[in-house]
Amino acid sequence: MHPKAAVVWFFLAFERVLTAQIPLSSHAPLSYTGVENDLGQWDLGQAPAVNATGHLVFATANDLLQHWANTRYRVGHTIVPATIPVGTLLYHGSITGPHLPTALDWVSVDPDHSMIFCNGSIETGCWHLTLTVTRPMKVLYFDGSSSVKIPEGTMDTQDLVAWSEMKPEWMENEEQRITDLCKWGQKYGLNGFVRFVRFWDVEVMICDFTSHMEVVSFLNLESTRFKHSPPTDLPEDPTTVYQIFELAHSASSREIYPGETRIMLDFSGLVSFYDTTLVPSLVPHRAGLERWDHRIRGISSEDIERVQERLAQVLTRPSVTTSGIDWKTVLRVVVDRYASRLEMMQYLLNMTLDNRSIFNHAQQVQRRLHTVLLPYTLFAVIPPNTSITANTTNPWAAPVFRECATSHTTSTVAHGATLTPSEHLLLQAVRETTHEICRVTTKMWASGLIVGVDPFYPPEERPEADHIHTLMGEWKEDITRLISWLDWSVWVKCRPACGIEEMCYLPAWPFGFPSSKDDGPPRNSASLWPDPNNGEWKRPQPKCIRRLEPYGF
Repeated sequence: MHPKAAVVWFFLAFERVLTAQIPLSSHAPLSYTGVENDLGQWDLGQAPAVNATGHLVFATANDLLQHWANTRYRVGHTIVPATIPVGTLLYHGSITGPHLPTALDWVSVDPDHSMIFCNGSIETGCWHLTLTVTRPMKVLYFDGSSSVKIPEGTMDTQDLVAWSEMKPEWMENEEQRITDLCKWGQKYGLNGFVRFVRFWDVEVMICDFTSHMEVVSFLNLESTRFKHSPPTDLPEDPTTVYQIFELAHSASSREIYPGETRIMLDFSGLVSFYDTTLVPSLVPHRAGLERWDHRIRGISSEDIERVQERLAQVLTRPSVTTSGIDWKTVLRVVVDRYASRLEMMQYLLNMTLDNRSIFNHAQQVQRRLHTVLLPYTLFAVIPPNTSITANTTNPWAAPVFRECATSHTTSTVAHGATLTPSEHLLLQAVRETTHEICRVTTKMWASGLIVGVDPFYPPEERPEADHIHTLMGEWKEDITRLISWLDWSVWVKCRPACGIEEMCYLPAWPFGFPSSKDDGPPRNSASLWPDPNNGEWKRPQPKCIRRLEPYGF
């Protein structure tokens, strides 16, 4: 063995002795299922099935109540029971007052949003109602941009709940929608429904203003003087424009994790239209489509009935029947562990390198792969040799792949008997997601070690530059495919970061969108937006816009 390699091996062995931990108990080691214990099942060359949806369940569940992701993918695929806790303040703006709404109506969690509707005359002002929740409010949350009135399917899941079918011709019929949703929810004790539209904020459709809330204040305020114009046009009035941009800035504080924290989601009752067992009829309708184009349209009547039955189950079951697992944290731990490291590796692999620097550069990537996999690299796992002619599937690395892929879920599997169907879905989503992350990173690490760029296992001779270039090319393809497949919203950001007078923005309804009654380009906005047929409003990409005058998109 090369002297330098011997030193490294000795250091690693000594370090592991020093850091050996005393077992917490005398229990036997965690066991694997029959499939997990068969190392032949951990094939580094086996990519996920084309129609797999575990990563989509994972991504949508991790992004719930976060504005950024639900602006990017406007068509929601998830319905979740939730609670608005005691002490939460809710706001309602109106022209007249001071009296509670006698009909079904909407409230906001943010006064900047509700003030848009506090729009009386200059002579009389307007009325702004502040309410506080006195008993936990049972609500149902629709993800995506579920308040957006466009014909691309943003209200599909609400239609299925209210009417058991999609009614695009009723897209603008909000009064009928809230009436029928509240009528449907009455038998389940629902107090309201939570929706989101990026440019405004989270809104709650309230079924009864006299229940679970009490008045904090009902103030006669100066009118906002908000001048309403066609919804898809940016107003010309400077005061109105200022209020719109300030509202966008206010809502931006909830763009990313943890998102809107005043709505407490019950992940154990999550219903996903990416659940292929619950909704198999949508699988062929998604075939070959990008996620932007996924719709609920095409769902079978049998699947609609199953969704309705599942919702009835989750809304009527006792809370004691759940496992108690904090799924929001389980999902986030995976994202926190891998997101920035994968992003850094992609950054390094996108650099253009010459033969003189490529070896050191490859070692930088390999070190990061080593760090990701170190908690799962069993001491007994030793590569057969350091020759580039070694088996490209590197079966010797299968134990590392297995330990990495099961690390976040092995203990949860033990709760199997207490998991709800929704929790089983989330467990499978975590398993499929971590399986692919660990497959790709283990594959990259093993190939780097065999080629000879791993600083912990240095070869006797430095590998040839051609071999390293080939390796880096393969790595780049691997990491690009993985990040594209995961499609986490944490990677969607303005690059470079925006300045102090700017904020990062995703194109959001209503401004710049074609009118729901006119499929042509938006009116009077040529200077603000490119032609929407070029795709910016369909495939929104982040960009910096000004927070100070002069405003513009």
